[in-house]
Amino acid sequence: MRDEMVASTLTLARTGASVSLDSAARAAGVTKAGLMYHFRTKQALMTAVIDHLMDQYEHELTTRLPTSDTTARTTAARLGAYLDWVCDGHFDLGDLVMFTDPSLREPLSERWNERMGAWVDIAETLPAHERARFHAVRLIADGIWLNAASNGIPLTDQDRDAVQALAHQLLKENS
Repeated sequence: MRDEMVASTLTLARTGASVSLDSAARAAGVTKAGLMYHFRTKQALMTAVIDHLMDQYEHELTTRLPTSDTTARTTAARLGAYLDWVCDGHFDLGDLVMFTDPSLREPLSERWNERMGAWVDIAETLPAHERARFHAVRLIADGIWLNAASNGIPLTDQDRDAVQALAHQLLKENS
């Protein structure tokens, strides 16, 4: 039941509707008290929604990593998987769930960053020129993701493919 409540709350967020404990309970087909049995606060519910999203994201990202154990978790491999996932993905308002409530933005963004950091972290011990290239790739991917999730001005398939190829070229320059 808990998973269904989280999924229905995410579905509600994807519509752009305001998410409250009341609206989440209605969307899940339960009473507010029933929802609050599992999620005592809106922050607890929305954190569970972020974890639900990140579990899906991590599964999809992991499938894009090289199969070799020695290269699977390198910075370049992680960022390449992230870039390709973003360029191939379909995102909407639900993917911006951490921004749905101004009073929860800080703790939800913290949770988001905690989970996403494993994929986009760039070690400070790397040489500055490598870090700059890696950061550029990450910011390109972040921009494509945010643009798609917020229904921004879309790139044509040809332009997205060209930007993706350019970002991969930046990753290869670090190899």
